[in-house]
Amino acid sequence: MRVRRLDLIERKIFVFDYLGTGCHSILVARPRSVICSEKLWKRFCSETTTELNLLAENWNYIFGGLLFQYIHGLAARGVHYLHRPGPVLQDVGFFLLPELGPDKAYISETVFTLVFLSFVLWTFHPFILKTKKFYTVHIWCRVLAFLVACQFLRILTFYSTQLPGPNNHCREGSKLAQLPHPDSISEVLLINFP
Repeated sequence: MRVRRLDLIERKIFVFDYLGTGCHSILVARPRSVICSEKLWKRFCSETTTELNLLAENWNYIFGGLLFQYIHGLAARGVHYLHRPGPVLQDVGFFLLPELGPDKAYISETVFTLVFLSFVLWTFHPFILKTKKFYTVHIWCRVLAFLVACQFLRILTFYSTQLPGPNNHCREGSKLAQLPHPDSISEVLLINFP
């Protein structure tokens, strides 16, 4: 049976002769898939080492960004206590994009989840692909920095302007439209945890 050249890669290996007659070279054929998996593993290990070093340098930025996500959740919960349900404000957006309704709310959540997860997976592609132009830690530092800036502005706007919420759970007649005032500070700080 003939072995195709594409499937095997020949490697020259030097073998030392213990009888003292010298060093001989032999050709050893190895499957290309084995060599590719070795290269992928080496790339993954080197990327992991580099990313861990970058994480050690930039952990405070990532921790600060994640901490602000919690602060944003607290602020959103706080404004929910102040919310008063009212009629939905009509604007051009409601006429251009019709409302999905409560029975099709899963469409919005599914689209958001797919976009978010595909972005998260994309940020880890330098571990696999050879074209390297950025580092995952740097991407997440930038993403969290933009999120902090945008969410800070969002907190300012939803505390300064009390508008009726357009979502179904914010409308008049919904049990969740207005939260009862908290009994303790732990009820506020734990957000949605039991």
